[in-house]
Amino acid sequence: MGILDGKVAIVTGAGRGIGRGIALLAAKEGAKVIVNDFGGHFDGSGGAKSPADEVVDEIKKNGGEAAPNYESVSDFEGAKRIIQTAVDNYGQLNILINNAGILRDRMVFKMSEEEFDAVFAVHAKGTWNCMRHASAYWRDQHKAGNILNPRIVSMTSDAGLLGNPGQTNYGGAKAAIAAMAVICAGELSRYGVTSNAIAPMARTRLTVDATPQTAEMLGKPVPEGEFDFQHPDNVAPMAIYLASDDAKDVTGRVFRVGGDKVWLFQGWHTVGSISKGKARWEPKELGPKVGEMVKKAPPPEDLTSVFSEILG
Repeated sequence: MGILDGKVAIVTGAGRGIGRGIALLAAKEGAKVIVNDFGGHFDGSGGAKSPADEVVDEIKKNGGEAAPNYESVSDFEGAKRIIQTAVDNYGQLNILINNAGILRDRMVFKMSEEEFDAVFAVHAKGTWNCMRHASAYWRDQHKAGNILNPRIVSMTSDAGLLGNPGQTNYGGAKAAIAAMAVICAGELSRYGVTSNAIAPMARTRLTVDATPQTAEMLGKPVPEGEFDFQHPDNVAPMAIYLASDDAKDVTGRVFRVGGDKVWLFQGWHTVGSISKGKARWEPKELGPKVGEMVKKAPPPEDLTSVFSEILG
C-alpha cells in the first residue's frame, strides 16, 4: 500500500531534477502520474519530448502507471490541456505539483524585458495557469458530490523568500508563488483543497548549470555510498507527504526542504513598531525613530547564513 494509492497526480517540469524525483516517488507510492515537461533548456529555449518520455518509461518499467504531456505551463490553454490529460487518461485529478521552471539571471540594470517576462511566464503565470484550471475542475467536481481531497504543492525558492542578487525576475516570481500558495489555501478550503509551497535546496540544472556561484556554495556531489545532502530526490518525500491524505490539516504553509532537513517558514511578520500617538508624522521626525527600530530588530535571514547552517 502506498501513501498515494488511488490518486492521480500531475507533476510539471518532471523530466529532470526535482520534478523527476517527485514523479518517480509519486508512482512508487501508488499514484497514476502525468509527467509534464516542455523539454527545454534551463533558460526555456528549445524543446523535446524525450525528458518526459524517459520518466514515463522508467515509471512503467518499475510497474507504475504514467502518461506524458509536453505542454508549456506558461500557455493558458496549454495548462488547461495538462489538466485534461489527467482526466482523459485516468478519469480524475487529485494532485497538482507545480515544479516547472527556468532561469535567466541578470542584474536588474542589465535585465531585458524579455528575460523578465519569460521567467515570470513560466514560474508565476505558469503556476497560476495550472492552479486556475485545476481549481475550476475541483470546484465543479465538489459541487457534483465527487470528493477528491485535492492537493496543490508549488515550488518557491529562497531567492524569493530571502532575496538573491541577480534574480529580480526569478526571485520575484518565486515570492509570488509562495503568496499564491497561501492565498489559494484560503480560497479553496471549502472544496477540500490544501495548498502548500516548498523552497527546495538541491543540486539541479538551475543551481549548477545556470548559477555557478550557487553551485560553489552547494558543494560537489559526495562519494558514492555517502548521504548526498544536495541530491534533488531528497525533496520528493515532503512533496509526496503534502500531496497525501495524511496532510489534510496542513495548508497555507511554506517549507524549505533540503537533504534530511525541513524548515517551516513563518513569512513576513512584524518585528518592531513606532507610534506618534494619534498625530501625523513629519518626515524629519521619522529618521531617528526608524533608525532605532531597525537597529533593535533581529537581522534578516540571508542565503549565506542558510548555506552556512547546512554545510557547516
